[in-house]
Amino acid sequence: MLEMLINPVKAERRPWEMFFVGLFYASIALFLVRWVFSGDAVLSRYSGLLIVIFMVMFSMPFVYYTIKLEERKITENRGTFNLLREHSHAIWVFLWLFLGFLVALSFWYIVLPSSAETFRAQIETYCTINRPTEFSNCIKQYGLKGSDTFIVGYVTGPERLFLIFTNNMYVLLFSLAFSLIMGAGVIFILAWNASVIAAAIGIFTKSQLSDFGLGLCRYLPHGIPEIGSYFIVALAGGLISVAAIKHEWGTERFWETLQDSLNLIILAVVVLFISALLEVYITPDITGLCQSIG
Repeated sequence: MLEMLINPVKAERRPWEMFFVGLFYASIALFLVRWVFSGDAVLSRYSGLLIVIFMVMFSMPFVYYTIKLEERKITENRGTFNLLREHSHAIWVFLWLFLGFLVALSFWYIVLPSSAETFRAQIETYCTINRPTEFSNCIKQYGLKGSDTFIVGYVTGPERLFLIFTNNMYVLLFSLAFSLIMGAGVIFILAWNASVIAAAIGIFTKSQLSDFGLGLCRYLPHGIPEIGSYFIVALAGGLISVAAIKHEWGTERFWETLQDSLNLIILAVVVLFISALLEVYITPDITGLCQSIG
């Protein structure tokens, strides 16, 4: 029933409606996990991952048919920028869905009790990226018990840029692999990143609802291009899959499609690097501006 809320054709005409679909899916997933699995001694420790899994389950039919719709357009267009223009509607659909996930999860993280345990995996990911030298202290500070996870050196400036960019590159490669193996699998990347950023917003705002807008201001400027790069590379993976299935290996059409895919991958890496630059050097200034306005 949930997959019938909206169809891909309608979503591409009005992509902003996916924001509300994302709000609904993420909220249902979170409350299902808290109500059904909170009493289980084992599964309750993995509630953060279970939330992501339910979000993926709810979204998978829609994402699958959206990608199928986009695949039909691939043979009709040539050239990287023509492809981007043709598929920009789908990219906006996924970005609005991501934003719905993000707003819902960050809101519930702030207002619900025991959010730290619910988002345990996401908090550990946040601490690994942002406070690697004091990982155990970081997760204790945010309400979790210590861990034996390794500790690496403290990083700032260019080193932090390198850490963030390489971490995001791993995600980009996973997005490409998912789109090659199963196009709709890229929804896992979208849902997981939305949940991690939501936890980061909850941590940044210290669970104060009055600072919710400030938290969005802190993470959206670099979060949107970062997620956009994942969908660009997912489109490239879809192109390669279609080229392998529909075109004969070694034909001119095959090599043209492969070239388009390579151009999209390069573009995705460039956008990802720009998002890392924004996160390290620009976002703090934007956050300060939002604080002064607020």
